[in-house]
Amino acid sequence: MLPFRQVDVFSSEPWLGNPLAVVHDADGVSDAQMAAFARWTNLSETTFLSAPTDPAADYRVRIWTPAGELPFAGHPTIGSAHAWLEAGGVPRGDVVVQECGAGLVDVRRSPRLGFAAPPLVRSGPVDDALRDRILAGLAVQASLVQDMAWIDNGPGWVGVDLGDAEAVVALVPDLAAFTDLKVTVLGRWDDARADELGADVEVRAFFADGRDFTEDPVTGSANAGLAQWLIGSGALPAAYTSRQGSVIGREGRVWLEAVDATVWVSGDAVTRVAGRVDLGPA
Repeated sequence: MLPFRQVDVFSSEPWLGNPLAVVHDADGVSDAQMAAFARWTNLSETTFLSAPTDPAADYRVRIWTPAGELPFAGHPTIGSAHAWLEAGGVPRGDVVVQECGAGLVDVRRSPRLGFAAPPLVRSGPVDDALRDRILAGLAVQASLVQDMAWIDNGPGWVGVDLGDAEAVVALVPDLAAFTDLKVTVLGRWDDARADELGADVEVRAFFADGRDFTEDPVTGSANAGLAQWLIGSGALPAAYTSRQGSVIGREGRVWLEAVDATVWVSGDAVTRVAGRVDLGPA
């Protein structure tokens, strides 16, 4: 039996963030066990914490979806760091250093847990054929799109800037057209609504995750890529707050901040379930 936590990420209010299953002390857990448990939890991601293989890291995390393993993902990074610290983990320096498939990721602890967005593995314009597929998948006219670009930091995201947050909320994607697309969409709230909501922008993220087509409740990697792209281009300020999940009954908040050349992606994390889990035979 291994220690287990289920963490609500990107919300301090119960059940309004993105849940993450975390298995501790997973050094002896096989890939088959990880894959089977990730399928069984049926969450967007399940993580397994173990001793690092890189001497610069504090711990190693492996991140699984029901369909397979990811090199990096945002809410699993914050949720795993929270679980590791809560279980008694002590970082060697001022930040927690996470080892994952994408390399080493710094996680700062104040003013709330936040990770340094890893470099994009693919950026730049989207070709015409893919652009047309994305427009069809989102069921929007090309004239509504202010910009579109690759913002892939591991999962494979394409970012779409719709300009207006109301247009983001109003989206009704065409599920049949989405297939293998991973698309995240952003729009801006006006000042009055931003003050009311405590958020400057609205974000939604759509993809097929090994279960079916889904809208993700709150997505750290997508928000990271959007911030790197839009802060970098001057389309968004150096610090802003994102709201995600409102259309599907969540109320996630993600704080984005560019400091020098680093974009920090921060959010709350609260353990909602704690116990032990039997992963079965190796």
